[in-house]
Amino acid sequence: MKKILFLFFTFLIFSCDKKNQQANNNPVPSVPVNIVFYPNDPLYQKLQWVGGWVYIDGGINGIVVYRKSQEEFVAVERTSSYAPNNSAAKVQVMNDNFTLRDTISNSRWRIFDGTVTQGPAEWALRLYGTSYDGNMLRILN
Repeated sequence: MKKILFLFFTFLIFSCDKKNQQANNNPVPSVPVNIVFYPNDPLYQKLQWVGGWVYIDGGINGIVVYRKSQEEFVAVERTSSYAPNNSAAKVQVMNDNFTLRDTISNSRWRIFDGTVTQGPAEWALRLYGTSYDGNMLRILN
């Protein structure tokens, strides 16, 4: 039993270290973000239901805000992790409303967590933290 626990915790520690290392090595630069807005405002009508999304200004090339549940939002940087220095490689939401695609490499990511679903990109998109109090949504890093 002790060996199993030891192996589990060793795996957990190395997994966390790998995630931290990947976040620190992300090719998309980290820029300060501190945005506040109100998803219930008519300007953001698409965010009033789960699965809705909007583009907002901020970050490097803009941010996609996605409503994951009644209480949870996801904020994804629009800068492609495949070509972070090419402003034309900005990610866009596809017609399925769940996939993000950059216009240069045709790489694809999931809107709800930024993970790669199709290369050549190897890195997830940069995510920003969100905090929602039922009225006000804050996006920050």
